[in-house]
Amino acid sequence: MIRAGRRTYVQTREMLAEAMGMPMGTFRNKKPYSAEGHPAPVSSDGARVLLWDSEQTRAYREGRPVPDLPTADSDEDLLDRQEAAAAAGVSPKTWDGYKKDKELAKHVVDVKGVEHWPRRAIRAYRDRPGSEVPAGRPTGSGDMVPRDALPGRIAQLLDDDPAVTIATVTEELGISATAAKKGLVQLRGERIADELEANPGLTPEQAAEHLGYPAAVRRAPLRAAALEQRARQVYPYLQDTADALAQEGLAPAQEVQVQRPADGVLAAAVVLESGPVPALVWDERYGWRTAVSRRHPIGKDTGAPPEGDGIRYLGSGQQPAAEELLAALADGRRGSACPRRIYPAGPAE
Repeated sequence: MIRAGRRTYVQTREMLAEAMGMPMGTFRNKKPYSAEGHPAPVSSDGARVLLWDSEQTRAYREGRPVPDLPTADSDEDLLDRQEAAAAAGVSPKTWDGYKKDKELAKHVVDVKGVEHWPRRAIRAYRDRPGSEVPAGRPTGSGDMVPRDALPGRIAQLLDDDPAVTIATVTEELGISATAAKKGLVQLRGERIADELEANPGLTPEQAAEHLGYPAAVRRAPLRAAALEQRARQVYPYLQDTADALAQEGLAPAQEVQVQRPADGVLAAAVVLESGPVPALVWDERYGWRTAVSRRHPIGKDTGAPPEGDGIRYLGSGQQPAAEELLAALADGRRGSACPRRIYPAGPAE
Protein backbone atom coordinates (compact mmCIF):
# COMPACT_ATOMS: atom_id res chain seq x y z
CA MET A 1 0.00 0.00 0.00
CA ILE A 2 0.97 3.62 -0.28
CA ARG A 3 1.22 4.91 3.25
CA ALA A 4 -0.31 8.27 4.13
CA GLY A 5 1.86 11.12 2.89
CA ARG A 6 4.02 8.90 0.63
CA ARG A 7 2.21 9.37 -2.67
CA THR A 8 4.79 11.86 -3.99
CA TYR A 9 7.50 9.20 -3.62
CA VAL A 10 5.73 6.57 -5.74
CA GLN A 11 7.93 5.23 -8.53
CA THR A 12 6.93 3.13 -11.53
CA ARG A 13 9.03 0.52 -13.33
CA GLU A 14 9.82 3.08 -16.01
CA MET A 15 10.95 5.63 -13.43
CA LEU A 16 13.05 3.02 -11.62
CA ALA A 17 14.68 1.87 -14.86
CA GLU A 18 15.52 5.48 -15.75
CA ALA A 19 16.99 6.09 -12.30
CA MET A 20 19.16 2.99 -12.77
CA GLY A 21 20.24 4.18 -16.22
CA MET A 22 18.92 0.97 -17.72
CA PRO A 23 16.96 0.54 -20.99
CA MET A 24 13.44 -0.69 -20.33
CA GLY A 25 13.97 -3.85 -22.35
CA THR A 26 17.01 -4.76 -20.25
CA PHE A 27 15.13 -3.84 -17.09
CA ARG A 28 12.23 -6.15 -17.99
CA ASN A 29 14.59 -9.02 -18.78
CA LYS A 30 16.98 -8.69 -15.83
CA LYS A 31 14.46 -7.59 -13.18
CA PRO A 32 17.12 -5.83 -11.06
CA TYR A 33 14.51 -5.13 -8.39
CA SER A 34 14.57 -8.84 -7.52
CA ALA A 35 18.18 -8.60 -6.26
CA GLU A 36 18.76 -9.44 -2.61
CA GLY A 37 18.33 -6.39 -0.41
CA HIS A 38 16.45 -4.32 -2.99
CA PRO A 39 13.45 -2.56 -1.46
CA ALA A 40 10.20 -4.44 -1.95
CA PRO A 41 7.45 -2.85 -4.04
CA VAL A 42 4.80 -0.89 -2.18
CA SER A 43 2.31 -2.75 -4.39
CA SER A 44 0.55 -5.76 -2.92
CA ASP A 45 1.49 -9.34 -3.72
CA GLY A 46 -0.01 -10.23 -7.07
CA ALA A 47 -0.42 -6.60 -8.17
CA ARG A 48 -0.59 -6.18 -11.94
CA VAL A 49 1.61 -3.07 -11.93
CA LEU A 50 4.56 -2.75 -9.58
CA LEU A 51 5.29 0.48 -7.72
CA TRP A 52 8.13 1.40 -5.38
CA ASP A 53 8.97 4.13 -2.88
CA SER A 54 11.66 6.26 -4.57
CA GLU A 55 13.21 7.31 -1.27
CA GLN A 56 13.90 3.65 -0.52
CA THR A 57 15.21 2.76 -3.98
CA ARG A 58 17.49 5.80 -4.07
CA ALA A 59 19.02 4.88 -0.73
CA TYR A 60 19.61 1.33 -2.03
CA ARG A 61 21.35 2.57 -5.20
CA GLU A 62 23.56 4.91 -3.19
CA GLY A 63 24.54 2.17 -0.76
CA ARG A 64 22.86 3.85 2.20
CA PRO A 65 20.57 2.12 4.72
CA VAL A 66 17.10 1.78 3.27
CA PRO A 67 14.67 3.81 5.41
CA ASP A 68 11.66 2.01 6.81
CA LEU A 69 8.19 3.04 5.75
CA PRO A 70 5.48 3.86 8.31
CA THR A 71 3.83 0.75 9.73
CA ALA A 72 0.82 2.24 11.54
CA ASP A 73 -2.44 2.19 9.60
CA SER A 74 -3.94 5.54 8.68
CA ASP A 75 -7.29 6.55 7.23
CA GLU A 76 -5.34 8.21 4.40
CA ASP A 77 -3.38 5.08 3.39
CA LEU A 78 -4.01 4.30 -0.28
CA LEU A 79 -4.85 0.64 -0.96
CA ASP A 80 -4.63 -1.05 -4.33
CA ARG A 81 -7.07 -3.60 -5.72
CA GLN A 82 -5.91 -6.62 -3.70
CA GLU A 83 -5.52 -4.63 -0.49
CA ALA A 84 -8.89 -2.93 -0.88
CA ALA A 85 -10.56 -6.30 -1.43
CA ALA A 86 -8.93 -7.69 1.71
CA ALA A 87 -9.96 -4.64 3.75
CA ALA A 88 -13.54 -5.04 2.53
CA GLY A 89 -13.50 -8.78 3.28
CA VAL A 90 -14.11 -9.89 -0.30
CA SER A 91 -12.15 -11.38 -3.19
CA PRO A 92 -10.39 -9.11 -5.73
CA LYS A 93 -12.93 -10.18 -8.35
CA THR A 94 -15.78 -9.21 -6.07
CA TRP A 95 -14.05 -5.89 -5.43
CA ASP A 96 -14.03 -5.27 -9.19
CA GLY A 97 -17.80 -5.11 -8.88
CA TYR A 98 -17.84 -3.05 -5.68
CA LYS A 99 -15.50 -0.36 -7.02
CA LYS A 100 -18.02 0.68 -9.68
CA ASP A 101 -20.52 1.76 -7.06
CA LYS A 102 -20.71 5.57 -7.07
CA GLU A 103 -19.97 5.66 -3.34
CA LEU A 104 -16.54 4.15 -4.03
CA ALA A 105 -15.97 5.48 -7.53
CA LYS A 106 -15.92 9.06 -6.27
CA HIS A 107 -12.98 8.22 -3.98
CA VAL A 108 -10.74 6.38 -6.45
CA VAL A 109 -7.22 7.81 -6.69
CA ASP A 110 -5.09 7.23 -9.78
CA VAL A 111 -1.47 6.77 -8.74
CA LYS A 112 0.83 6.43 -11.76
CA GLY A 113 -1.91 4.67 -13.71
CA VAL A 114 -2.98 2.33 -10.88
CA GLU A 115 -6.28 2.64 -9.04
CA HIS A 116 -6.12 3.08 -5.26
CA TRP A 117 -8.71 3.86 -2.60
CA PRO A 118 -8.26 5.60 0.77
CA ARG A 119 -8.65 3.27 3.71
CA ARG A 120 -11.36 5.53 5.14
CA ALA A 121 -13.47 5.21 1.98
CA ILE A 122 -13.23 1.42 2.00
CA ARG A 123 -14.17 1.27 5.67
CA ALA A 124 -17.10 3.63 5.19
CA TYR A 125 -18.41 1.61 2.26
CA ARG A 126 -17.99 -1.70 4.09
CA ASP A 127 -19.76 -0.43 7.20
CA ARG A 128 -22.32 1.82 5.52
CA PRO A 129 -25.79 1.76 7.08
CA GLY A 130 -28.79 0.78 5.02
CA SER A 131 -26.70 -1.04 2.43
CA GLU A 132 -29.33 -3.71 1.94
CA VAL A 133 -30.91 -3.70 -1.51
CA PRO A 134 -34.70 -3.42 -1.68
CA ALA A 135 -36.23 -6.75 -2.65
CA GLY A 136 -38.62 -7.30 -5.48
CA ARG A 137 -39.02 -5.79 -8.92
CA PRO A 138 -42.26 -3.94 -9.49
CA THR A 139 -44.10 -4.83 -12.68
CA GLY A 140 -42.97 -2.66 -15.59
CA SER A 141 -40.05 -1.16 -13.72
CA GLY A 142 -36.48 -1.03 -14.90
CA ASP A 143 -33.59 -2.56 -13.02
CA MET A 144 -33.52 -1.21 -9.45
CA VAL A 145 -29.76 -1.60 -8.93
CA PRO A 146 -27.46 0.67 -10.98
CA ARG A 147 -25.62 -1.32 -13.64
CA ASP A 148 -22.20 -0.42 -12.26
CA ALA A 149 -23.12 -1.76 -8.83
CA LEU A 150 -24.55 -5.06 -10.07
CA PRO A 151 -21.37 -7.22 -10.02
CA GLY A 152 -20.72 -6.42 -6.37
CA ARG A 153 -24.31 -7.05 -5.33
CA ILE A 154 -24.50 -10.33 -7.22
CA ALA A 155 -21.16 -11.35 -5.73
CA GLN A 156 -22.59 -10.87 -2.26
CA LEU A 157 -25.44 -13.27 -3.04
CA LEU A 158 -23.01 -15.76 -4.57
CA ASP A 159 -20.81 -15.52 -1.47
CA ASP A 160 -23.79 -16.41 0.69
CA ASP A 161 -25.02 -19.24 -1.55
CA PRO A 162 -22.90 -20.67 -4.39
CA ALA A 163 -26.04 -22.36 -5.76
CA VAL A 164 -28.08 -19.13 -5.84
CA THR A 165 -30.56 -19.14 -8.72
CA ILE A 166 -31.35 -16.57 -11.39
CA ALA A 167 -34.84 -16.25 -9.89
CA THR A 168 -33.40 -15.44 -6.46
CA VAL A 169 -31.00 -12.82 -7.83
CA THR A 170 -33.86 -11.26 -9.82
CA GLU A 171 -36.08 -11.10 -6.75
CA GLU A 172 -33.42 -9.93 -4.28
CA LEU A 173 -31.91 -7.22 -6.47
CA GLY A 174 -34.93 -6.19 -8.48
CA ILE A 175 -33.21 -6.72 -11.83
CA SER A 176 -34.15 -8.52 -15.03
CA ALA A 177 -33.55 -12.24 -15.47
CA THR A 178 -31.19 -11.46 -18.35
CA ALA A 179 -29.02 -9.22 -16.16
CA ALA A 180 -29.08 -11.77 -13.35
CA LYS A 181 -28.02 -14.61 -15.65
CA LYS A 182 -25.22 -12.58 -17.24
CA GLY A 183 -23.87 -11.53 -13.86
CA LEU A 184 -23.96 -15.02 -12.39
CA VAL A 185 -22.26 -16.59 -15.42
CA GLN A 186 -19.47 -14.00 -15.42
CA LEU A 187 -18.79 -14.20 -11.69
CA ARG A 188 -18.92 -17.98 -11.56
CA GLY A 189 -16.54 -18.13 -14.52
CA GLU A 190 -14.07 -15.80 -12.82
CA ARG A 191 -14.19 -17.84 -9.62
CA ILE A 192 -13.65 -21.09 -11.49
CA ALA A 193 -10.58 -19.50 -13.09
CA ASP A 194 -9.41 -18.40 -9.62
CA GLU A 195 -9.85 -21.95 -8.33
CA LEU A 196 -7.90 -23.43 -11.25
CA GLU A 197 -5.12 -20.92 -10.69
CA ALA A 198 -4.92 -21.82 -7.01
CA ASN A 199 -5.25 -25.58 -7.65
CA PRO A 200 -3.76 -26.34 -11.10
CA GLY A 201 -4.33 -30.08 -10.63
CA LEU A 202 -8.10 -29.65 -10.90
CA THR A 203 -10.13 -29.91 -14.08
CA PRO A 204 -12.60 -27.07 -14.76
CA GLU A 205 -15.48 -29.40 -13.86
CA GLN A 206 -13.80 -30.30 -10.57
CA ALA A 207 -13.20 -26.63 -9.80
CA ALA A 208 -16.88 -25.84 -10.39
CA GLU A 209 -17.90 -28.73 -8.16
CA HIS A 210 -15.46 -27.65 -5.46
CA LEU A 211 -17.00 -24.18 -5.50
CA GLY A 212 -20.48 -25.66 -5.01
CA TYR A 213 -21.95 -24.78 -8.40
CA PRO A 214 -24.80 -27.14 -9.39
CA ALA A 215 -24.11 -29.33 -12.42
CA ALA A 216 -27.17 -27.96 -14.19
CA VAL A 217 -25.74 -24.40 -14.33
CA ARG A 218 -22.07 -25.12 -15.05
CA ARG A 219 -21.95 -25.05 -18.85
CA ALA A 220 -21.96 -21.28 -19.41
CA PRO A 221 -19.68 -20.49 -16.43
CA LEU A 222 -17.16 -23.07 -17.69
CA ARG A 223 -17.05 -21.26 -21.04
CA ALA A 224 -16.66 -17.96 -19.20
CA ALA A 225 -13.85 -19.47 -17.12
CA ALA A 226 -11.98 -20.58 -20.26
CA LEU A 227 -12.23 -17.02 -21.63
CA GLU A 228 -11.06 -15.59 -18.31
CA GLN A 229 -8.04 -17.90 -18.36
CA ARG A 230 -7.15 -16.70 -21.86
CA ALA A 231 -7.48 -13.11 -20.68
CA ARG A 232 -5.08 -13.76 -17.81
CA GLN A 233 -2.60 -15.45 -20.13
CA VAL A 234 -2.47 -12.54 -22.57
CA TYR A 235 -2.47 -9.83 -19.88
CA PRO A 236 1.32 -9.82 -19.22
CA TYR A 237 2.02 -9.30 -22.93
CA LEU A 238 -0.45 -6.43 -23.15
CA GLN A 239 0.87 -4.78 -19.98
CA ASP A 240 4.48 -5.08 -21.15
CA THR A 241 3.49 -3.46 -24.45
CA ALA A 242 1.75 -0.61 -22.64
CA ASP A 243 4.85 -0.18 -20.47
CA ALA A 244 7.05 0.00 -23.58
CA LEU A 245 4.81 2.70 -25.09
CA ALA A 246 5.02 4.64 -21.82
CA GLN A 247 8.80 4.28 -21.76
CA GLU A 248 8.95 5.86 -25.22
CA GLY A 249 6.86 8.78 -24.01
CA LEU A 250 3.92 7.87 -26.23
CA ALA A 251 1.51 6.85 -23.48
CA PRO A 252 0.93 7.61 -19.80
CA ALA A 253 1.60 4.81 -17.33
CA GLN A 254 -1.60 2.81 -17.23
CA GLU A 255 -3.02 -0.51 -16.14
CA VAL A 256 -4.37 -2.43 -19.11
CA GLN A 257 -7.89 -3.82 -18.86
CA VAL A 258 -8.66 -6.92 -20.95
CA GLN A 259 -12.19 -6.49 -22.29
CA ARG A 260 -14.74 -8.70 -24.05
CA PRO A 261 -16.31 -6.66 -26.87
CA ALA A 262 -18.04 -9.70 -28.36
CA ASP A 263 -18.95 -13.23 -27.30
CA GLY A 264 -15.76 -15.24 -26.86
CA VAL A 265 -13.47 -12.40 -27.99
CA LEU A 266 -10.74 -10.54 -26.09
CA ALA A 267 -9.54 -6.98 -26.74
CA ALA A 268 -7.66 -4.20 -24.96
CA ALA A 269 -6.82 -0.55 -25.50
CA VAL A 270 -3.79 1.58 -24.68
CA VAL A 271 -4.52 5.30 -24.60
CA LEU A 272 -1.75 7.50 -26.04
CA GLU A 273 -0.94 11.04 -24.99
CA SER A 274 1.68 12.25 -27.46
CA GLY A 275 1.49 9.74 -30.28
CA PRO A 276 0.10 10.30 -33.78
CA VAL A 277 -3.26 8.69 -32.87
CA PRO A 278 -5.54 8.79 -29.78
CA ALA A 279 -5.08 5.13 -28.84
CA LEU A 280 -4.03 1.66 -29.92
CA VAL A 281 -6.34 -1.35 -29.76
CA TRP A 282 -5.39 -5.01 -29.58
CA ASP A 283 -7.99 -7.51 -30.76
CA GLU A 284 -7.07 -11.20 -30.72
CA ARG A 285 -8.70 -11.65 -34.12
CA TYR A 286 -6.81 -8.89 -35.89
CA GLY A 287 -3.77 -7.94 -33.80
CA TRP A 288 -2.97 -4.27 -33.17
CA ARG A 289 -4.60 -1.30 -34.84
CA THR A 290 -4.88 2.43 -34.36
CA ALA A 291 -8.07 3.90 -32.96
CA VAL A 292 -9.82 7.17 -33.72
CA SER A 293 -11.32 7.73 -30.24
CA ARG A 294 -9.55 8.16 -26.93
CA ARG A 295 -12.74 7.83 -24.90
CA HIS A 296 -14.11 4.72 -26.64
CA PRO A 297 -11.14 3.26 -28.53
CA ILE A 298 -12.45 -0.30 -28.94
CA GLY A 299 -15.87 0.76 -30.13
CA LYS A 300 -18.88 -1.39 -30.92
CA ASP A 301 -18.12 -4.83 -32.31
CA THR A 302 -19.84 -5.54 -35.63
CA GLY A 303 -18.20 -8.89 -36.32
CA ALA A 304 -16.11 -7.35 -39.10
CA PRO A 305 -12.62 -5.82 -38.88
CA PRO A 306 -12.84 -2.05 -38.22
CA GLU A 307 -11.93 -0.02 -41.28
CA GLY A 308 -11.92 3.65 -42.22
CA ASP A 309 -9.99 6.87 -41.91
CA GLY A 310 -7.53 6.84 -39.05
CA ILE A 311 -7.51 3.05 -38.69
CA ARG A 312 -4.30 1.22 -39.57
CA TYR A 313 -3.21 -2.30 -38.64
CA LEU A 314 0.25 -2.53 -37.12
CA GLY A 315 2.85 -5.24 -36.77
CA SER A 316 2.80 -8.85 -37.82
CA GLY A 317 1.21 -11.75 -35.99
CA GLN A 318 -1.22 -11.70 -33.15
CA GLN A 319 1.31 -10.59 -30.54
CA PRO A 320 4.18 -8.68 -32.18
CA ALA A 321 7.07 -7.60 -29.96
CA ALA A 322 6.83 -4.10 -28.55
CA GLU A 323 9.80 -3.04 -30.68
CA GLU A 324 7.99 -4.13 -33.86
CA LEU A 325 4.85 -2.30 -32.81
CA LEU A 326 6.80 0.88 -32.13
CA ALA A 327 8.51 0.62 -35.52
CA ALA A 328 5.16 0.06 -37.27
CA LEU A 329 3.70 3.05 -35.45
CA ALA A 330 6.64 5.18 -36.57
CA ASP A 331 6.27 3.91 -40.14
CA GLY A 332 2.62 4.89 -40.01
CA ARG A 333 3.64 8.50 -39.53
CA ARG A 334 5.31 8.23 -42.91
CA GLY A 335 2.23 6.70 -44.51
CA SER A 336 3.15 3.01 -44.26
CA ALA A 337 1.19 0.33 -42.43
CA CYS A 338 0.95 -3.44 -42.36
CA PRO A 339 -2.05 -4.97 -44.14
CA ARG A 340 -4.80 -6.35 -41.95
CA ARG A 341 -4.72 -10.05 -41.20
CA ILE A 342 -7.14 -12.18 -39.25
CA TYR A 343 -5.48 -14.45 -36.72
CA PRO A 344 -6.89 -17.41 -34.82
CA ALA A 345 -8.80 -16.17 -31.80
CA GLY A 346 -7.97 -19.16 -29.63
CA PRO A 347 -10.08 -22.19 -28.82
CA ALA A 348 -13.71 -22.02 -29.80
CA GLU A 349 -15.90 -21.03 -26.89
